Amino acid sequence: MARGKTNQFARLQKKIGIEFQNLELLEQALTHPSYAVDNKCADNQRLEFLGDAVLQLCASQALYQMYPESHEGQLTRRRSAAVCEANLAKAANRLSLGDWLRLGHGEEVLGGRKRASILADAMEAVIAAVYLDAGFEEAKQFIDRALNGYKAAEVDLRDAKSRLQELMQTDGGAAPQYEIIAEDGPANARVFTARVLNKDNVELGRGQGTRKQWAEEAAAEEALKQLEKAKKKRKAKVKQAPDSEESAE
Repeated sequence: MARGKTNQFARLQKKIGIEFQNLELLEQALTHPSYAVDNKCADNQRLEFLGDAVLQLCASQALYQMYPESHEGQLTRRRSAAVCEANLAKAANRLSLGDWLRLGHGEEVLGGRKRASILADAMEAVIAAVYLDAGFEEAKQFIDRALNGYKAAEVDLRDAKSRLQELMQTDGGAAPQYEIIAEDGPANARVFTARVLNKDNVELGRGQGTRKQWAEEAAAEEALKQLEKAKKKRKAKVKQAPDSEESAE
Protein backbone atom coordinates (compact mmCIF):
# COMPACT_ATOMS: atom_id res chain seq x y z
CA MET A 1 0.00 0.00 0.00
CA ALA A 2 1.29 3.40 -0.99
CA ARG A 3 2.51 5.59 1.84
CA GLY A 4 0.22 8.41 0.66
CA LYS A 5 -2.90 6.33 1.21
CA THR A 6 -1.62 5.12 4.59
CA ASN A 7 -1.12 8.70 5.71
CA GLN A 8 -4.47 9.71 4.23
CA PHE A 9 -6.41 7.31 6.48
CA ALA A 10 -4.14 7.45 9.56
CA ARG A 11 -6.48 9.69 11.58
CA LEU A 12 -9.59 7.67 10.66
CA GLN A 13 -7.92 4.38 11.54
CA LYS A 14 -6.98 5.79 14.94
CA LYS A 15 -10.59 6.85 15.53
CA ILE A 16 -11.92 3.48 14.40
CA GLY A 17 -9.36 1.69 16.52
CA ILE A 18 -8.30 -0.61 13.66
CA GLU A 19 -5.04 -0.55 11.71
CA PHE A 20 -5.96 -1.96 8.32
CA GLN A 21 -3.70 -4.36 6.46
CA ASN A 22 -5.64 -3.63 3.26
CA LEU A 23 -6.57 0.04 3.14
CA GLU A 24 -8.33 -0.45 -0.19
CA LEU A 25 -11.14 -2.12 1.74
CA LEU A 26 -11.58 0.96 3.91
CA GLU A 27 -11.45 3.23 0.88
CA GLN A 28 -14.09 1.18 -0.91
CA ALA A 29 -16.30 1.19 2.21
CA LEU A 30 -16.33 4.97 2.05
CA THR A 31 -17.09 5.14 -1.68
CA HIS A 32 -20.69 6.08 -2.41
CA PRO A 33 -22.20 4.79 -5.69
CA SER A 34 -22.42 8.37 -7.00
CA TYR A 35 -18.63 8.71 -6.77
CA ALA A 36 -18.08 5.25 -8.27
CA VAL A 37 -20.17 6.12 -11.34
CA ASP A 38 -18.28 9.37 -11.89
CA ASN A 39 -14.87 7.78 -11.38
CA LYS A 40 -15.47 4.24 -12.70
CA CYS A 41 -14.43 2.43 -9.54
CA ALA A 42 -16.01 0.00 -7.06
CA ASP A 43 -18.65 1.37 -4.67
CA ASN A 44 -19.53 0.26 -1.13
CA GLN A 45 -22.80 -1.57 -1.85
CA ARG A 46 -21.38 -5.11 -1.76
CA LEU A 47 -19.58 -4.31 1.48
CA GLU A 48 -22.79 -2.82 2.85
CA PHE A 49 -24.59 -6.11 2.12
CA LEU A 50 -21.94 -8.13 3.98
CA GLY A 51 -21.70 -5.61 6.81
CA ASP A 52 -25.43 -5.82 7.47
CA ALA A 53 -25.15 -9.60 7.93
CA VAL A 54 -22.14 -9.29 10.26
CA LEU A 55 -23.90 -6.57 12.25
CA GLN A 56 -27.09 -8.63 12.63
CA LEU A 57 -25.13 -11.63 13.92
CA CYS A 58 -23.01 -9.59 16.35
CA ALA A 59 -26.01 -7.66 17.65
CA SER A 60 -28.05 -10.85 18.04
CA GLN A 61 -25.27 -12.55 20.01
CA ALA A 62 -24.65 -9.54 22.24
CA LEU A 63 -28.33 -8.93 23.01
CA TYR A 64 -28.93 -12.64 23.60
CA GLN A 65 -26.29 -12.49 26.34
CA MET A 66 -27.30 -9.07 27.70
CA TYR A 67 -31.01 -9.88 28.11
CA PRO A 68 -31.42 -13.53 29.24
CA GLU A 69 -34.99 -12.78 30.35
CA SER A 70 -36.15 -11.54 26.93
CA HIS A 71 -38.01 -13.85 24.56
CA GLU A 72 -37.53 -13.96 20.79
CA GLY A 73 -39.93 -11.16 19.93
CA GLN A 74 -38.43 -8.82 22.53
CA LEU A 75 -34.89 -9.59 21.36
CA THR A 76 -35.94 -8.86 17.79
CA ARG A 77 -37.35 -5.47 18.81
CA ARG A 78 -34.22 -4.66 20.82
CA ARG A 79 -32.03 -5.56 17.85
CA SER A 80 -34.15 -3.50 15.45
CA ALA A 81 -33.77 -0.47 17.71
CA ALA A 82 -30.02 -0.98 18.14
CA VAL A 83 -29.19 -1.40 14.45
CA CYS A 84 -31.78 0.93 12.90
CA GLU A 85 -30.73 3.55 10.35
CA ALA A 86 -30.84 6.38 12.89
CA ASN A 87 -28.60 4.55 15.35
CA LEU A 88 -26.11 3.55 12.64
CA ALA A 89 -26.00 7.15 11.42
CA LYS A 90 -25.25 8.30 14.99
CA ALA A 91 -22.41 5.77 15.17
CA ALA A 92 -21.07 7.03 11.85
CA ASN A 93 -21.19 10.61 13.14
CA ARG A 94 -19.30 9.63 16.29
CA LEU A 95 -16.56 8.28 14.02
CA SER A 96 -16.81 11.29 11.67
CA LEU A 97 -17.29 8.96 8.71
CA GLY A 98 -19.07 11.74 6.84
CA ASP A 99 -15.80 13.64 6.58
CA TRP A 100 -14.20 10.71 4.77
CA LEU A 101 -16.95 9.77 2.33
CA ARG A 102 -16.18 9.83 -1.37
CA LEU A 103 -19.29 11.34 -2.99
CA GLY A 104 -20.22 12.32 -6.50
CA HIS A 105 -20.72 16.03 -7.19
CA GLY A 106 -24.51 15.79 -7.03
CA GLU A 107 -24.57 14.10 -3.62
CA GLU A 108 -21.95 16.51 -2.34
CA VAL A 109 -24.10 19.48 -3.31
CA LEU A 110 -27.22 17.90 -1.79
CA GLY A 111 -25.51 17.43 1.58
CA GLY A 112 -24.90 13.69 1.33
CA ARG A 113 -22.24 13.79 4.05
CA LYS A 114 -24.96 14.43 6.62
CA ARG A 115 -27.70 12.23 5.16
CA ALA A 116 -28.66 9.46 7.60
CA SER A 117 -29.20 6.80 4.94
CA ILE A 118 -25.77 7.38 3.37
CA LEU A 119 -24.05 7.42 6.76
CA ALA A 120 -25.81 4.22 7.86
CA ASP A 121 -24.83 2.46 4.63
CA ALA A 122 -21.22 3.59 5.06
CA MET A 123 -21.25 2.33 8.65
CA GLU A 124 -22.32 -1.14 7.50
CA ALA A 125 -19.69 -1.09 4.74
CA VAL A 126 -16.94 -0.19 7.21
CA ILE A 127 -18.08 -3.06 9.44
CA ALA A 128 -17.62 -5.41 6.47
CA ALA A 129 -14.20 -3.91 5.73
CA VAL A 130 -13.10 -4.55 9.32
CA TYR A 131 -14.48 -8.09 9.15
CA LEU A 132 -12.68 -8.91 5.90
CA ASP A 133 -9.43 -7.29 7.00
CA ALA A 134 -9.19 -8.35 10.63
CA GLY A 135 -11.74 -11.12 11.21
CA PHE A 136 -14.96 -11.65 13.12
CA GLU A 137 -13.71 -10.91 16.65
CA GLU A 138 -12.24 -7.55 15.63
CA ALA A 139 -15.48 -6.70 13.81
CA LYS A 140 -17.48 -7.69 16.89
CA GLN A 141 -15.40 -5.44 19.15
CA PHE A 142 -15.55 -2.59 16.65
CA ILE A 143 -19.35 -2.80 16.42
CA ASP A 144 -19.67 -2.85 20.21
CA ARG A 145 -17.58 0.33 20.48
CA ALA A 146 -19.25 2.06 17.54
CA LEU A 147 -22.78 1.36 18.77
CA ASN A 148 -21.91 2.31 22.34
CA GLY A 149 -22.60 -1.12 23.77
CA TYR A 150 -25.85 -1.50 21.77
CA LYS A 151 -27.54 1.18 23.83
CA ALA A 152 -30.58 2.53 22.03
CA ALA A 153 -33.70 4.51 22.80
CA GLU A 154 -36.17 2.86 25.17
CA VAL A 155 -37.80 -0.05 23.35
CA ASP A 156 -41.49 -0.93 23.62
CA LEU A 157 -41.23 -4.67 24.34
CA ARG A 158 -44.93 -5.43 23.99
CA ASP A 159 -45.85 -7.50 20.96
CA ALA A 160 -47.53 -5.84 17.98
CA LYS A 161 -50.99 -7.25 18.80
CA SER A 162 -50.90 -5.74 22.29
CA ARG A 163 -49.72 -2.36 20.98
CA LEU A 164 -52.37 -2.30 18.26
CA GLN A 165 -55.14 -3.23 20.70
CA GLU A 166 -54.12 -0.48 23.12
CA LEU A 167 -53.95 2.04 20.29
CA MET A 168 -57.37 1.16 18.92
CA GLN A 169 -59.09 0.98 22.31
CA THR A 170 -57.95 4.45 23.28
CA ASP A 171 -61.00 6.61 23.98
CA GLY A 172 -63.33 3.61 24.03
CA GLY A 173 -62.59 2.22 20.56
CA ALA A 174 -63.18 -1.43 19.67
CA ALA A 175 -60.50 -4.10 19.77
CA PRO A 176 -59.10 -5.28 16.41
CA GLN A 177 -60.33 -8.56 14.93
CA TYR A 178 -58.12 -11.15 13.24
CA GLU A 179 -58.93 -13.60 10.43
CA ILE A 180 -56.85 -16.35 8.85
CA ILE A 181 -57.63 -15.92 5.15
CA ALA A 182 -55.24 -18.40 3.53
CA GLU A 183 -53.17 -21.51 4.21
CA ASP A 184 -50.50 -22.49 1.71
CA GLY A 185 -47.70 -25.03 1.40
CA PRO A 186 -47.41 -28.73 2.33
CA ALA A 187 -48.76 -30.05 5.61
CA ASN A 188 -45.33 -30.03 7.26
CA ALA A 189 -44.54 -26.46 6.16
CA ARG A 190 -47.77 -24.48 6.23
CA VAL A 191 -47.75 -20.74 5.69
CA PHE A 192 -50.71 -18.82 7.09
CA THR A 193 -51.96 -15.44 5.90
CA ALA A 194 -53.85 -13.32 8.41
CA ARG A 195 -55.55 -9.96 8.23
CA VAL A 196 -56.65 -7.57 10.95
CA LEU A 197 -59.88 -5.55 10.77
CA ASN A 198 -61.34 -2.61 12.65
CA LYS A 199 -64.91 -2.47 14.01
CA ASP A 200 -66.21 -1.46 10.54
CA ASN A 201 -64.56 -4.51 8.94
CA VAL A 202 -62.00 -2.32 7.19
CA GLU A 203 -58.73 -4.18 6.65
CA LEU A 204 -55.82 -2.54 8.48
CA GLY A 205 -53.02 -4.93 7.58
CA ARG A 206 -51.98 -8.39 6.43
CA GLY A 207 -49.17 -10.70 7.42
CA GLN A 208 -47.82 -14.21 6.99
CA GLY A 209 -46.23 -16.75 9.30
CA THR A 210 -45.64 -20.45 9.74
CA ARG A 211 -47.98 -20.34 12.74
CA LYS A 212 -51.36 -18.65 12.94
CA GLN A 213 -50.27 -16.48 15.89
CA TRP A 214 -47.17 -15.34 13.98
CA ALA A 215 -49.27 -14.44 10.96
CA GLU A 216 -51.58 -12.39 13.20
CA GLU A 217 -48.56 -10.71 14.79
CA ALA A 218 -47.22 -9.81 11.33
CA ALA A 219 -50.63 -8.41 10.36
CA ALA A 220 -50.68 -6.28 13.51
CA GLU A 221 -47.18 -5.00 12.77
CA GLU A 222 -48.27 -3.97 9.26
CA ALA A 223 -51.40 -2.29 10.67
CA LEU A 224 -49.28 -0.26 13.09
CA LYS A 225 -47.06 0.90 10.21
CA GLN A 226 -50.07 1.93 8.12
CA LEU A 227 -51.71 3.77 11.03
CA GLU A 228 -48.44 5.63 11.70
CA LYS A 229 -48.24 6.65 8.03
CA ALA A 230 -51.83 7.91 8.12
CA LYS A 231 -51.07 9.87 11.30
CA LYS A 232 -48.08 11.56 9.66
CA LYS A 233 -50.18 12.50 6.60
CA ARG A 234 -52.84 14.09 8.83
CA LYS A 235 -50.18 16.10 10.65
CA ALA A 236 -48.73 17.27 7.35
CA LYS A 237 -52.17 18.45 6.17
CA VAL A 238 -52.73 20.35 9.42
CA LYS A 239 -49.39 22.13 8.99
CA GLN A 240 -50.23 23.06 5.41
CA ALA A 241 -53.73 24.32 6.22
CA PRO A 242 -52.72 27.78 7.64
CA ASP A 243 -50.54 28.42 4.57
CA SER A 244 -53.44 27.52 2.29
CA GLU A 245 -55.77 29.91 4.12
CA GLU A 246 -53.26 32.73 3.85
CA SER A 247 -52.85 32.06 0.12
CA ALA A 248 -56.64 32.16 -0.33
CA GLU A 249 -56.79 35.59 1.32
